[in-house]
Amino acid sequence: MAKLNPADTAPAFTLADSFDKPVSLPDFSSSKVILYFFPAAMTPGCTVEANDFNAATSQFSDAGYQVIGISPDQPAKLAKFREKESLQFPLLGDPEREVLDAYGAWGTKVLYGKEMQGVIRSTFVIDVDAAGVGTITDAQYNVRAKGHVAKLLTQLGLAD
Repeated sequence: MAKLNPADTAPAFTLADSFDKPVSLPDFSSSKVILYFFPAAMTPGCTVEANDFNAATSQFSDAGYQVIGISPDQPAKLAKFREKESLQFPLLGDPEREVLDAYGAWGTKVLYGKEMQGVIRSTFVIDVDAAGVGTITDAQYNVRAKGHVAKLLTQLGLAD
């Protein structure tokens, strides 16, 4: 698993969203993206994190950031999650884990004292240029679900 660092080129992707429509990084040309990876829709930690991102959506969007969540879930499950939690940002499914692998967000992790393969909760801040090529400006691995969004808002200078 290769980890990404600031100044690295963000791996391009095209994944289906919760409406089963393709979404690509170049769709966000000339903007900033907060791309976060989460293990599974409708689980307690992922619900906390998604709701925290949702509550901060206007702060992010007012500063020019678009939030996007990616998990290995199928789009249909993401649609249920998005609807149940009234999420206002795109959720993308990566069941083949190609994008998770490309961002270093899949690998060995410790859960309840046991090593296992899975999603490494990660967040990337990406500047996407006019040509649709992204540059990583921040890469955070092994973030905690609770409190992560508040820390990110502070790091980006967006906290109230």
